[in-house]
Amino acid sequence: MKKVIYVMGVSGCGKSTIGTLLAQDLGIPFFDGDDFHPESNITKMSSGQALNDDDRQGWLETLNDLAKKQLENNSCVIVCSALKQKYRDILSDTIEDDTEWVHLVGSFNQILERVNSRADHFMPSELLKSQFDTLENPECAIKIDISLSPQEIIKKIKQELMNTSEFGLFGLGVMGKSLCRNLANNGFKISMFNRHVDGVEEDVAINFKAQYPELSRAEAFDDISAFVNSLQQPRRIMLMVNAGKTIDYVIEDLLPHLSENDIIIDGGNSNYKKTKERYDYLKTKGIHFIGTGVSGGEEGALKGPSIMPSGDIDAYNKVAPFLETISAKDKNGLPCCTYVGPEGSGQFIKMVHNGVEYVEMQLLAEVSTILETLGQNPDEVSQTLQSWKDIADSYLLEITTAIFKKKEGDDWLVNKVLDKAGNKGTGNWTAISSAELGVPSTLIASALFSRYISFYKEERIQLNEKFQTKTTSELNITTNDVLEAYQFARIINHYQGFKLIAEASNKFEWDLNLSEIARIWTNGCIIRSTLMEELVEVFKHTTNILTNPKLIDLVNTYKPAAKKVVSQSILNDVATPALSEAIQFLNGITTAYASANVIQAQRDYFGAHTYLRLDDASGKSHHTDWN
Repeated sequence: MKKVIYVMGVSGCGKSTIGTLLAQDLGIPFFDGDDFHPESNITKMSSGQALNDDDRQGWLETLNDLAKKQLENNSCVIVCSALKQKYRDILSDTIEDDTEWVHLVGSFNQILERVNSRADHFMPSELLKSQFDTLENPECAIKIDISLSPQEIIKKIKQELMNTSEFGLFGLGVMGKSLCRNLANNGFKISMFNRHVDGVEEDVAINFKAQYPELSRAEAFDDISAFVNSLQQPRRIMLMVNAGKTIDYVIEDLLPHLSENDIIIDGGNSNYKKTKERYDYLKTKGIHFIGTGVSGGEEGALKGPSIMPSGDIDAYNKVAPFLETISAKDKNGLPCCTYVGPEGSGQFIKMVHNGVEYVEMQLLAEVSTILETLGQNPDEVSQTLQSWKDIADSYLLEITTAIFKKKEGDDWLVNKVLDKAGNKGTGNWTAISSAELGVPSTLIASALFSRYISFYKEERIQLNEKFQTKTTSELNITTNDVLEAYQFARIINHYQGFKLIAEASNKFEWDLNLSEIARIWTNGCIIRSTLMEELVEVFKHTTNILTNPKLIDLVNTYKPAAKKVVSQSILNDVATPALSEAIQFLNGITTAYASANVIQAQRDYFGAHTYLRLDDASGKSHHTDWN
């Protein structure tokens, strides 16, 4: 990566000499900051007057512009005293991640002696002392002792610049390994860590590095201290470990080795509430915490996932070049990675993403079952799903099409898979969050509970023998009916998912951008689809997709087929919980006067909970003795 290397320190520390030698050694341009002072500054200094901050403002901005211009083509070395942090902030404005600071450090007496020993050069001790008094030591800089020889200083600077890694990855499971290879393939110098457990996990990072040529420059560790010390400051460490208590244990293990302003990125499926707690806790330690959703599975992590970071915006800006580079790209070439919002909002939308994913998977499972009930074998199911690609394309449709093609011997492999579906918790959290926020995410709950039902395999076998469930079915529907029912339910699913995000945004004051969230879900993630691409534009005008004229027309067009498919499935004992719930939800959300009046009357009857009246606009609560 191209870098601006600022060499800084008090007058007399040797900045110009070291800067010139360093630039020559690296074969990059050298600039002395003093050569860029405006005439007014030169005149003022020539008269013996010290420059104030206002005098320096324009000069520092000029050097910043110089740095940015140089970065377009090459790295460069610029020397500048840069004694105050606010000076350094101006010098690195908008290029923080492309900036390296080298601080030449020496004692007052050491520098005074060196300056006064030079021919035709004398610096009053008062002036040098004022520089030391002004100096605000940089937190993130390569500190070099000026007592070393110039050759030793250049060697040490190069070692620091070349050997320290830009990014650290903690945890080499399937996703962690793929992200490491992705980072390395994009030219980043990385450090990789995996724990050492005798007889269980030994030399994981070293063996992984040896396995892939792209990791030749990567550093491999099983010692936390060495891993942390191998990273440039502020350190950027991404955790790819199991959600839950493991995250907290890892944080506590890392903390003794971290410095102020280091950044921890949690890339696992953590609960958004825990993310906020960790953010607040680490803030007290001076450490930034970024909760980040990552979707795409093993292949996505390697080739480009969808990434959903949240937390402190300034901290995000320091990791953005890494995350945005390794992410998938949308149809316009923009990264499928964006700053989502504060606190745990990135983990929240990843949780909802997974809830929507549960439903999309369940719908395809139900659709496949219906097609098989219509008499199609797995090859024919695959062909039918393939024929839907132009109308209903999605990643999950693609992989389901492939699944039904796969054979093992003379039989299809899908027929040999045990019908018990697992889950890792995000579906549970989505359903719980929906209940806590009072949002009717009924399809997500239906898909989740369908997985729970599947897990009762033995009981299902027993009950199948007890009840007169049909063993043969005659569905009076076409494959086009099934397609339209599927499309109908998918629109309802996406309505519910984004409704949950919108309500959370309002509740927690996150100010989430639904269009931007949809955009980063158009590639890299599991729920990418042509429908998601359409929603990018829809959410630029509304937060409720069921108010969009085109989607209203589609829902009205598809609903008759959905009703037909569900009713035929019910009559023939074919379980279609998600398809059925899609219709029930739309019926409920579009009912002007619901049956809830009866429920509220019941609540008032047994619990005196009161009720409001349609014929009383005052909002007054009423109670009745119903006997």
